[in-house]
Amino acid sequence: MPQPVTLDRRDGPYGEIVLRRRGDHHEIIANGCFLMDTADGRSERRLVDAAFETLTAAEDPAAAKSAEKRPELLIGGLGVGFSLAHAAGNPRWGRIAVVEREEAIVEWHRSGPLAAVSGPALADPRSVILRTDLLTHLRDADDLYDALCLDIDNGPDWTVTEDNDALYAPAGLALCHGRLRPGGVLAVWSAQPSAPFERALRNAGFNGVRTEEIQVARGVPDVVHLGVRPA
Repeated sequence: MPQPVTLDRRDGPYGEIVLRRRGDHHEIIANGCFLMDTADGRSERRLVDAAFETLTAAEDPAAAKSAEKRPELLIGGLGVGFSLAHAAGNPRWGRIAVVEREEAIVEWHRSGPLAAVSGPALADPRSVILRTDLLTHLRDADDLYDALCLDIDNGPDWTVTEDNDALYAPAGLALCHGRLRPGGVLAVWSAQPSAPFERALRNAGFNGVRTEEIQVARGVPDVVHLGVRPA
């Protein structure tokens, strides 16, 4: 495997964030913890598709064709841009908001190497980047969404920073529940399944809780945890 080359390194309020190139791919490292790279992306794309399929499973086909009723999506974490790019490729999504607290990551997408992944999606009029912390947005904003796709950590049991633990606790899940319209879907990416998190979702009032495995190019499968706010 080629040795990584550091392209940018920043120190910010949440610690160190690094962009590296390894061969033909790019990696994001936060506080020494590998977050994601551009080598695969199938699980990040599946995060969005699983939410959409769950959301529209019982949808009236006539309503689905109405542009005014296109579901609105919030993506938690811009990352390497796979989820945003995939969502923007689906014309059935309406507004696509992405919460990203790291200014460096936004810059790498707007004018850096990651623009190759996300450039067309960022230019899509449905897309908007919200430069804030996810928990802050969930707590303070008035926006409601039809789907929340969260990918800010390596999973509920493996967070990038200690304060992210609050997102997966009862209070954080209550905020997610409150930002969803009735029938809305919460989808959470994870590097491994978490039975305690499934219980937490049920305790937070989500129905249809399930965990879907996604085979990836190397290592154990990634997973997506899913739950539905009752209609």
